[in-house]
Amino acid sequence: MKTKSIISLVALLAFFGQSCESFLEEDLVSDVSASSYYTTPAGFEDAVDATYAWLKTTYGPPERGFTSTVFGTDIHTNGADGSHKVWNWYDNNFNSSQSFVSEIWRDWYKGINQANAVINRSADIEGLDAELVAQRLAEVRFIRAFFYWNLVKHFGDVHLTLEETEGIEVEANRTPMSEIYATAIIPDLENAVSVLPAEQSDYGRVTKPAAEFILAKVLLTRAYKPFAQSDDAARAEQLMSSVINNYGFELLEDFEALWEMDNQLNSEVIWSVQNTLDLILNGDDGNRGHLYFLMEYDKLPGMQRDTENGRPWKRFRPTDFLLGLWNRDIDSRYEKSYKHVWYANNAESIPTWSAEDAANGYGVEGEPKFQLGDTALFIPGPGRDAEWTAEREAATPYVVYTTDEYSERLYPTLKKFLDPLRPDRQWTQGSRDFVIARLADAYLIRAEARLMQGDLQGAAEDINVVRRRAAWPGEEDAMEITAADVDIDFILDERARELAGEMHRWFDLTRTGKLVERVRLYNNEAKDNIQDYHILRPIPQDQIDRTLGGYQQNPGYPGANTNG
Repeated sequence: MKTKSIISLVALLAFFGQSCESFLEEDLVSDVSASSYYTTPAGFEDAVDATYAWLKTTYGPPERGFTSTVFGTDIHTNGADGSHKVWNWYDNNFNSSQSFVSEIWRDWYKGINQANAVINRSADIEGLDAELVAQRLAEVRFIRAFFYWNLVKHFGDVHLTLEETEGIEVEANRTPMSEIYATAIIPDLENAVSVLPAEQSDYGRVTKPAAEFILAKVLLTRAYKPFAQSDDAARAEQLMSSVINNYGFELLEDFEALWEMDNQLNSEVIWSVQNTLDLILNGDDGNRGHLYFLMEYDKLPGMQRDTENGRPWKRFRPTDFLLGLWNRDIDSRYEKSYKHVWYANNAESIPTWSAEDAANGYGVEGEPKFQLGDTALFIPGPGRDAEWTAEREAATPYVVYTTDEYSERLYPTLKKFLDPLRPDRQWTQGSRDFVIARLADAYLIRAEARLMQGDLQGAAEDINVVRRRAAWPGEEDAMEITAADVDIDFILDERARELAGEMHRWFDLTRTGKLVERVRLYNNEAKDNIQDYHILRPIPQDQIDRTLGGYQQNPGYPGANTNG
């Protein structure tokens, strides 16, 4: 069993007696009260845990976390359902009034203010060991940096404050990204690296390797910016080398084992946001990733919705480009990332052989084509369509969907986040942890840092570590690449093969300057609308409206040339 230090966000808000509505309308970031309690030992620990709770507003529970990182990229486009397809379409409705834009901004700033409150009030704490206080403050500073980093990646220059906001706030600044990196994000992460232990007794708390991992990504992100420091890529490489070499992390032997529900505590996970079945049964939002990548299997012959196959919300479907990235003869990751077979669970909709079928020798007229528990649906997947001629499909008792039959409702289903432990088939909460940092990502980030420094051989070696693990048995040599194969496009392709759906892609493309190019090449629903300015999101309208004198909009969006 693992010990988890998790406090439900809803419970925290109730505990501290703060009404959501009272601050959302009036100020940026006020969500802290009970100052006398925060300065007690118990209150301080609860306040630190409350800071962690804000991670759950992005990682796992809300649709907006996936929408803002999966949509509008080269590897995922929209399915049939959902009200936020504008994040994929980049049309005129993707503007400052879009609700997810406001919610992302609002909740990250609430988390930042929570962190600021903990830090600012920590000087008055009595009765706690000084070393423990320093460690907890390092955790909080890490989370504050993490939220600021997410903000600048999405919005660019934003409001910077390292002081707690109490009461109504009507003034806000737009601090340059360069300053936010230099004075807030990187110093906070460097503090975390210097103070945090390699392991924590409460699983899910930030550790030194987690801090090194995120700092490496931050520095690599800055390395592409005009305000980059000359050693950013080198430092990123050094930090990831420490993560890879110094803490005993290991790639799992089998890629598919990463997604097993009983294997979430494994040697590859560096940092994750925790969920448990007990939490979701008691009202926690859990991880809803299991909802979003599924096709509409439940309305097809022989099928109905169940917990094993998931509740299909049909939000994100893979692009043709993504589906063509794997060489399935040597690379196992498509098979181990996507669902291929659905077994009949609805006797009432099992089809029967027709008179024409019987005349062609395929079955007995009027007899069921299959029984409960037999294959009802099969998706051969990319590169396998040629095996399924029209005659073979007609003779097959179950339904086969080839590439030409894919639609916004029917498409290969990503199975990484499926959660069969949900109490019933309608349950939206999931108990799967959300992994933010894992070792394969560390190797691929180090490869990118090495590429930026001209070390193509070192980059190839890192990529090959990941590719060898992904190989079918006996195909390890065939999976290896050489230094001549390495460029930023190959690394982005490899990150798609390894990390599809894991909330990295939009950041990968904006970090490397490849967003517009690749979306125009590979996302049919987005290619005609995306513009260069879409590398940043619009500033929320409610932020503009509640700021004295207005708040400058990002270039390209309505109102960008005025203060309001």
